[in-house]
Amino acid sequence: MTRPRAVGSLETVDSFSALDQLADGRDLRTAPPLVQASLLRSRTAFVDPTRATVRSILGADELEEYRSGHQLATVLPLIRSLLSTPAKEHGLIMAVGDEAGRLLWVEGDAGTRGRAEDMAFLPGADWSESSMGTSAPAIAIATGAAVQVRREEHFAPQVTEFCCSAVPLRDPVNGNRIGFLDLTGGDRAADSLILPYLRSTAEAVQSHLAAQVQAAKAQAERRERDRATARVVVGPSAARPARATKAAPRLSVTGQRPPALRTATGQLPLSRRHAEILAVLAKHPAGLDTAELAAAIYPTPVTPVTIRAEVTRLRKVLAKADLDSQIQLSSRPYRVTGLEVDAVSVETLLGRGSHVQALNEYAGTLLPESEAPAILTWREELAATLREAVLADASAETLLKYLRRPEATDDVEAWTLALKLLPARSPKRAAVLAHLDRIDT
Repeated sequence: MTRPRAVGSLETVDSFSALDQLADGRDLRTAPPLVQASLLRSRTAFVDPTRATVRSILGADELEEYRSGHQLATVLPLIRSLLSTPAKEHGLIMAVGDEAGRLLWVEGDAGTRGRAEDMAFLPGADWSESSMGTSAPAIAIATGAAVQVRREEHFAPQVTEFCCSAVPLRDPVNGNRIGFLDLTGGDRAADSLILPYLRSTAEAVQSHLAAQVQAAKAQAERRERDRATARVVVGPSAARPARATKAAPRLSVTGQRPPALRTATGQLPLSRRHAEILAVLAKHPAGLDTAELAAAIYPTPVTPVTIRAEVTRLRKVLAKADLDSQIQLSSRPYRVTGLEVDAVSVETLLGRGSHVQALNEYAGTLLPESEAPAILTWREELAATLREAVLADASAETLLKYLRRPEATDDVEAWTLALKLLPARSPKRAAVLAHLDRIDT
């Protein structure tokens, strides 16, 4: 995969004495030194602050490919858990960007995000100094320092409505900058507690990256030892061609279609109860004991015998279809292996930030007729997470695809956003307007 071209970097200016007034009359000699240095670089590059505008925004497909291959995609779930929800609760937006100042993920409060999109603060946009001048993300990338930039301290006048705080992220192996974390919004985004919180989040992310590196290294060493052992024990003359690996059976539980197991040889319809059991166990790979599985599946309390009998019947169904050798349904605790479930795949893709692929995988509501407590909770969480991801990052085309889902029929916010994203002369605007009228009436 080819990385997008770096969007530029500017050398730090150490002298602040030349900063008197910007071309629009703002006198920012009282700004912090890091900000002053950035303003000097920006003024040298642009002269007129009104000329600072986003120069590059990746298209949806290119952004999706780039993000999925970026090092930070592997730690996005951790970043979201630490920043995205708190940002939303406080009216802020969280941004994660790359080492060149390009925004990769932007999430958080819908109102703040909408205002930020008016100045092109959105996924795929270049927010380096060479594009937008002084901002917290740009300074963090240019200097490697944690920094806060308040309203009038921004170079471009369209950004002066906002405050922002940003910290760089570094590769745990070589120390190189690989991206940044940013919180943007009103005055709260530049609160004195924000930078310490961002620094601690960055440390947690970098520790997680370091652990991934160590785990990958250990795995590579194990594989090399295994290959060396195989060469000694088997020898070159005893080598046999590798057998083709069968694709794992796949359980489809999203959409209006009846649940079914799809295998290399065909399709096996399942009862709703058996689909519930397999799906819930697939979501909990560590396994569930009898009481936990019963509470997850049955809306009202049942005896342990009830769940054991149901699992026994499920095993017979799998054995009759000759799937018991591929799908291992073990006990104490109950656990399933050798099975893929579309809803779990959607969760995994969303966790990696691959919302377009997740939308393709998601056929619709999770087991819409199920009343199992675990399914009810999962259904709501999965739909909400997918919606949030699509609305936060989607292109107009992806959003329109999401709007074809039944759960989006009356989603005024999503339909309104689609109208905003569609070009003024797009023939699709008429259908969106007509749908919004139907919602109103």
